Amino acid sequence: MYYDTPDYRLVKASIEKPPFKEKIRLRSYGMATETSKVYLELKRKAYGIVYKRRVQSNIPAVKKFFDREGEICADGQIAREIVYFRDYYQNLVPACLIIYDRQAYFEPGGDLRLTIDHNPRYRVKDLNLTTSMEGISLLPEGSGILEVKVQEAVPMWLSAILAEGKIYKGSFSKYGTAYKMQALKAMQER
Repeated sequence: MYYDTPDYRLVKASIEKPPFKEKIRLRSYGMATETSKVYLELKRKAYGIVYKRRVQSNIPAVKKFFDREGEICADGQIAREIVYFRDYYQNLVPACLIIYDRQAYFEPGGDLRLTIDHNPRYRVKDLNLTTSMEGISLLPEGSGILEVKVQEAVPMWLSAILAEGKIYKGSFSKYGTAYKMQALKAMQER
């Protein structure tokens, strides 16, 4: 679940593809309960490099944190960064829920990770992690999102496979795409 300002300041800035952008989201792996482990993540992208910082929590604690009725976790650098982000943007509210079915692969002993997100979808109503995995499709039926995550260089064997399959680097923001789809839908309804 992505949090944003009521005027969608974060996603609007992200869509403009500036050299630096940041978002905050609450992640669960599968449908959550009030006591499930969830992760409050601060995601920043600076000059093409993605940085993620996260803390483990639960849904009631996260709600209290955004309502300024409690802290998210014990003191520490990551907690301070998340608190600063909340305080800087002031009125962050749930804005969009992104849902997908993920297959993840990793290179044992290496830093290569591949993820394939099937059936990416979103919703802007019923914004919680506990009631449903339903949403509006972000991509045409049968499409997915492949992410290659590596600290150094993509291995030559993988580069050859990607080139042979005509799979090239591109950017795709699930939240940004959902925002644009909702804006288009609103314009068409007027």
